[in-house]
Amino acid sequence: MESRNTHKVYEKDKIGEVQIADDVVAIIAGLAATEVEGVDSMAGNITNELVAKLGMKNLSKGVKVELTEEHVSVDLSLNIKYGYSIPTVSEKVQEKVQNAIENMTGLTVLDVNIRIAGVALDENK
Repeated sequence: MESRNTHKVYEKDKIGEVQIADDVVAIIAGLAATEVEGVDSMAGNITNELVAKLGMKNLSKGVKVELTEEHVSVDLSLNIKYGYSIPTVSEKVQEKVQNAIENMTGLTVLDVNIRIAGVALDENK
């Protein structure tokens, strides 16, 4: 059995159980966040940046997830596009991430905390 963190979301004596790894919740959160207009990319730490430079895709970059019982807390680190309202984009990201995690996992999202790590200029301007 793998040693990474998992959370049991469904258990039935006759059939079995379903476990969701922390990484899966982080990937769901990261993908949902980057779908919001105004979000340029996820901001990662130095390890994530090095992994990205090596050409490997890290879908949980910039996402920290804490799972407890049936609740999830998410911390996101984002780069926002220049010209967009940070409060408006952040609110949309919070709603999108909450809906995505709750719909896909059945877990309850307690909070989605956002840190704006950078502003990206549109290279076409």
